[in-house]
Amino acid sequence: MSNMALSHNVTVNQALSGIFGSISLTAWICLLIPQLLTNYRAKSAEGLSMAFLAVWLFGDIANLSGALATGLAPTATALAAYFCFSDIVLITQCLYYNTLNARRARQRAQSTATNESEEEPLLRRRRTSSTGLPGSHRRNSVRHEDLGFDPIACIVTGEDETPGSNLWLNNALAIAAVHIVGAAGWFVSYRVGAWDGPDTPDEPATESPIAVLGMALGYLSALCYLCARIPQIIKNYREKSCEGLALLFFLLSLTGNLTYGLSVFSYSQEPTYIVKAVPWLLGSLGTMVEDFVIFYQFRIYAPNRGLKNNGAA
Repeated sequence: MSNMALSHNVTVNQALSGIFGSISLTAWICLLIPQLLTNYRAKSAEGLSMAFLAVWLFGDIANLSGALATGLAPTATALAAYFCFSDIVLITQCLYYNTLNARRARQRAQSTATNESEEEPLLRRRRTSSTGLPGSHRRNSVRHEDLGFDPIACIVTGEDETPGSNLWLNNALAIAAVHIVGAAGWFVSYRVGAWDGPDTPDEPATESPIAVLGMALGYLSALCYLCARIPQIIKNYREKSCEGLALLFFLLSLTGNLTYGLSVFSYSQEPTYIVKAVPWLLGSLGTMVEDFVIFYQFRIYAPNRGLKNNGAA
């Protein structure tokens, strides 16, 4: 199969790598939108673990450095660079909302001390609810004040705002659209000759110091990726809630990781290349297991599911 070639000197393996890489790139470009909108609508980022984001950013920096040193597929290197940019954007928004809400919480605590005694139980209940997930009360208030249902916002933010809507179906349609757009993007670039080039990639020797350093950075990034989601999983478990998290954010991450790994693997099946790609394959495919844990938490901690179970009992 590797000897087969398409026009423009593109082999089948390179075409598959390009298609998977284009789908992955589309997923990662769209990755921020659901969570950024969810944070914006809630005016809070308390649903996200800052430790998760910090370790993720550190892993992406190591990933980019290692990809440059070892000469991975161009799509893999481009994605690594975009990862770093997207992390900084999301972390900046989270820090902004966390700082803003912390200031408001202090002001609220000071004003509470001067209120009349009969108002204290109501304020305490509201403050307790905010402790579990600051901004959740505000988000619920915004929902009730909406003048109508926005299906685009429902799909993008991963929030189920109507009793009859199917959240998982809406998100599945969004993921399907990512695959279609990503594949179409590669075919357009292929038709315009963007993939003209040599049949085999120019790779550095695995014995060179730069290649050894790249491998070390690759394994470091894989370790960070495997550990990054643990704080988020623990946070969800302690609070028994995934409120404030966009389901589509993690679905896009799963899609991006899967197609990213397929892109690296499809680029070349030569043993030397696969050995060099092991840390990136571990970092992308290994985190999918933790993504499924988070999906399970979304399911068991869903507020609507709890109400249905109580009603059935």
